[in-house]
Amino acid sequence: MALMTGKEYVESIRKMNMQVYMFGEKVENPVDHPILRPSLNSVRMTYDLAQMPEYENLMTATSPFTGGKVNRFTHIHMSTEDLKNKVKMQRLCGQKTAACFQRCVGMDAFNAVYSTTYECDQSHGTKYHENFVKFLKYAQENDLTVDGAMTDPKGDRSRAPHAQEDPDLFLRVVERREDGIVVRGAKAHQTGIINSHEVIVMPTIAMGEDDKDYAVSFAVPVDTEGIFMIIGRQSCDTRKLEEGSLDVGNPEFGGVEALTVFDDVFVPNDRIFLNGEYEYAGVMVERFAGYHRQSYGGCKVGVGDVLIGAAAVAADYNGCPKASHIKDKIIEMQHLNETLYCCGIACSTEGTKTASGNYIIDLLLANVCKQNITRFPYEIARLAEDIAGGLMVTAPAEKDFRDPKMGPVIEKYFKGRADVSTESRLKIMRLIENLTLGTAAVGYRTESMHGAGSPQAQRIMISRQGNLAMKKALAKAIAHVEE
Repeated sequence: MALMTGKEYVESIRKMNMQVYMFGEKVENPVDHPILRPSLNSVRMTYDLAQMPEYENLMTATSPFTGGKVNRFTHIHMSTEDLKNKVKMQRLCGQKTAACFQRCVGMDAFNAVYSTTYECDQSHGTKYHENFVKFLKYAQENDLTVDGAMTDPKGDRSRAPHAQEDPDLFLRVVERREDGIVVRGAKAHQTGIINSHEVIVMPTIAMGEDDKDYAVSFAVPVDTEGIFMIIGRQSCDTRKLEEGSLDVGNPEFGGVEALTVFDDVFVPNDRIFLNGEYEYAGVMVERFAGYHRQSYGGCKVGVGDVLIGAAAVAADYNGCPKASHIKDKIIEMQHLNETLYCCGIACSTEGTKTASGNYIIDLLLANVCKQNITRFPYEIARLAEDIAGGLMVTAPAEKDFRDPKMGPVIEKYFKGRADVSTESRLKIMRLIENLTLGTAAVGYRTESMHGAGSPQAQRIMISRQGNLAMKKALAKAIAHVEE
């Protein structure tokens, strides 16, 4: 099958029978719901860009499994060039949407599960890798969007999965049958789940033998019986229900998250990628985390490009683009953003081949990348707020702006430069608000902190990967210390 167009993708999601709940009600038509549709549009853009000749090298790749052209979001990285192109593609998608485009988790799951299943099969004589490659080819040939689900609710963080008072707080196998398994539990913070055809489920932490029922990985369609999603709240989300689009900031694109519940879901044997081999749970988690920490050196940078641009336009509209402190702040924003990109490219360039044949990033540099991501977007956002001024959070509603009596008053008193319309100025202010405080702040700020693991998770990995013993030895050699 040829690559889907964006329109074909939207219609393919429309045909699915997902169980989606929001505001205490079942959403009968998630595709056209005003709160949910912008997130679908962001995924649609990954299909639209793949159709454009100027982006073909970034957005597509040749599959070594099918021999055909596939969307890079379904590709297995077979070189360091693939790893670098992944980051460049993610930056492009961030630039075009100014939002989370939701397919990175699935791509990172593909690559983590690919190498982990291969090594598990070598140790246990299982057929998980064969199962996964079959699923991968199916996803590539049908140009599917696949979500990745790793984060469990976790309950009491001081207790292992098997020691929780409620055993369902980590997703687990509750029944093993001749034809497959039955799983129960939930995955939290699932960005893009309602816009995906399939979901790959992975363990969330390293596990011991007592946790073997929790050491499970598989793929199922998102509308499989027993799966339902509860949409999470976002700051300013109900603005999308109002008339007009000015107050939304980014009227076309967005992202949403959901708690995804697996209520005794059946998984057939050929869709199972791990089933009790607990020693490989940690391997899968570490590799996925590494890939996903690399991802943030692309997607957050692309959104950062938009925010920097919006701050510069705000300075123009405010009439102070040449002020030395404004220019310095924009330079600092660019410095921080490009530093993030450097880390994404560096960990890709230093990637190495796994036993399975695909390439993995340099884990130390990937964790450095994500550690910077936990800090720099917050500073970029602070500087954007500084440059924009207070109007970004105190501007009246669009309904006031359109009102026959209030409108002219707003037009008069919120005018900046004489040659720029007040409406244009307000649109830019609302875009900055959207990215720093509104719905997009979920993906640009808080997700930068906690996505792909908390800041402490990266610091632990930096400690493990940093080879401090080698550095001590270097110092002792230079100083001629003998012990």
